[in-house]
Amino acid sequence: MRLLPEDPVKRGRLQLVVLIAVFVLPLVGSGLAYFFGWSTGQTSNYGALIEPRPVPPIALRAPDGRRAGLGGLRGKWILLQFAAPACDARCERNLYTMRQARKALGLDESRVERVWILLGEGQPAPRLLEAISGTWVLRSDDPAFLAAFPAEHDLGDHIFLIDPRGNLMLRFPRDADPSGVIKDLRRLLKYSAIG
Repeated sequence: MRLLPEDPVKRGRLQLVVLIAVFVLPLVGSGLAYFFGWSTGQTSNYGALIEPRPVPPIALRAPDGRRAGLGGLRGKWILLQFAAPACDARCERNLYTMRQARKALGLDESRVERVWILLGEGQPAPRLLEAISGTWVLRSDDPAFLAAFPAEHDLGDHIFLIDPRGNLMLRFPRDADPSGVIKDLRRLLKYSAIG
């Protein structure tokens, strides 16, 4: 049984149609998938993407009462976590993850800053502040500011990522794997012309 016609002209036309179909069908398929919203449910990023939204420009306070804010960090990528000054084991793990992720960036380290927003009164332990040297430690009790950061359960569970324009864009899961955070940061910094 012959699959191709004997006539060379018809055979050439059939081969051309097959060749065109090989290149066009994937484009048509991906267009249909996009149009109808079909998805495998898998993403290549580790952190959960958040619809980009500006972080409210409110005044924060340093632990000693001086006024501060995130505005001074514009133009930098910001890894941010919320926790009480007492800093439990999860808080320490998140601070360690943020420090290690930043150090792992090598030459791009200066493009990323770390921020710990203190929730509640009190002061962090001096030994902890020494261990996280270089981290901005600020305080906020403003409900509007806290509400801008979506958490699955507790605000202190997550590390958040803010882009250089001041938009919240990623939330890392509870007990984040440092290698996942590093992978996301490297990819963002590689393809970003800002920050």
